Amino acid sequence: MRKHCTCWLRELEGGAATLVVMVSRQQRDEFDRLLDTQVESLPEHLLELLEEVPLIVDDEPTADLLKSLGMQPDDELCGLHDATPYTEQSVEQGFDMPGQIMLFRGPIQRLAQEIASEQGASYDAELQRQIHITLLHEIGHHFGLDEDDLDRLGYG
Repeated sequence: MRKHCTCWLRELEGGAATLVVMVSRQQRDEFDRLLDTQVESLPEHLLELLEEVPLIVDDEPTADLLKSLGMQPDDELCGLHDATPYTEQSVEQGFDMPGQIMLFRGPIQRLAQEIASEQGASYDAELQRQIHITLLHEIGHHFGLDEDDLDRLGYG
């Protein structure tokens, strides 16, 4: 089970306030490089999914987003699938704006640092592992998997 990193599924909503946490340019570049590597390693059918469901990467979730999910300002949100799951989509539904998958650098980096410190492991290797887990976790939500399903698959 993921420590201090919560993933929530919600319907499309907006948020304007910004939670200010600094992620350095070097940390941002390294994260993005590792994420690019993870995305490029995905099977073709998942890459095609990302053509339809944009992958948005931001440093931190906004305070309004956390609040809309019932989370506290100091709660860690690593990622979010913000759309109707594929298994719940219907031609009978009205038009919805396209969904998105969001990943948040700061919470993923902090989680990786915490786990690497606790286990005496490499931060870089743990960061790559957490990016991989979070990306597949959010893609899993797009295909209708819930938290229990994702836990059983090792992406909880």
